[in-house]
Amino acid sequence: MNGPEPHPAATRRSETLRETIEERIATGEYPPAMRLDESELAEEFGVSRTPIREALIQLDSEGLVEMRPRRGAVVVEITPQRLCEMFEVMAELEAMCARVAARRLTPADREQLVAVHEESQRVLDGGDPNAYFYVNERFHQAIYAASHNQFLIDQARSLQRRLRPYRRMQLHVRDRVRASFDEHNAITEAIVAGEGERAAQLLRDHVTVQGERFSDLLVSLSALQDRRPKPRS
Repeated sequence: MNGPEPHPAATRRSETLRETIEERIATGEYPPAMRLDESELAEEFGVSRTPIREALIQLDSEGLVEMRPRRGAVVVEITPQRLCEMFEVMAELEAMCARVAARRLTPADREQLVAVHEESQRVLDGGDPNAYFYVNERFHQAIYAASHNQFLIDQARSLQRRLRPYRRMQLHVRDRVRASFDEHNAITEAIVAGEGERAAQLLRDHVTVQGERFSDLLVSLSALQDRRPKPRS
C-alpha cells in the first residue's frame, strides 16, 4: 500500500519556501558555499523544519544546493569551466525552443510573447536591471511554452533555474540590459515571422557566453564568490 498523500497546503508551503530560498540564492543573499541551517531557516520563516527540509531537497535535485552528510545543505559553488558548459547547453536548448516555437506558434502564444516583450520595453525605460531580470525570465519562458513540447520545456526551465544567479548578475554589466532588449526584439520578430532557423541562431547567440561576454561572466562569478562566508579563525 502507498502511504498517505501529502496535504496540499503542506506541498504549497514547501514550494513557496523553495521559491524564496531559490530567489535568495539568485540574488546572492545566500552566496556560494553558504551553509543553510534547517533550524535557523525554520525560525526565520516561522515554520517547522519539515517543509524547510523538503524545500532543500527540491533545491538539491535542481543542483542549486548540495545535501552533505553532517553539514546539511550548502549552496553549490560552480567553476568557470562548469558554468560555460552549462551556458553552452542552455544556448542549444533555447535555440531548439525558438526553432520549434516559430513552427508551432499559436495566436495566443504570439500575443503572450509580444506582450512580455512590450513590458520589457517599459521596464527598460525604468532603468532597473533587477526588474528587467524578472521580465527577461518571463520572455524566455514564453518561448519555451510556445514550443508545445513539455519535455523540452521542463529541461529548459530546469537549467534556467540553475543559471539564475549568473544570468541576473550579467544584467548588471554596463549596457547589457539594452543589448538584451535589442536581441529580444530580433528574436521576437523571427519567431512571429515563422523563421525557425533564424530565430534559433539569434537565441543561441543571445545565450552563448564567449569573448567579452565570457569576461563579464567571470566578473559576475567572482562577485558572487566574494560573498562566500569567511572561515572562522
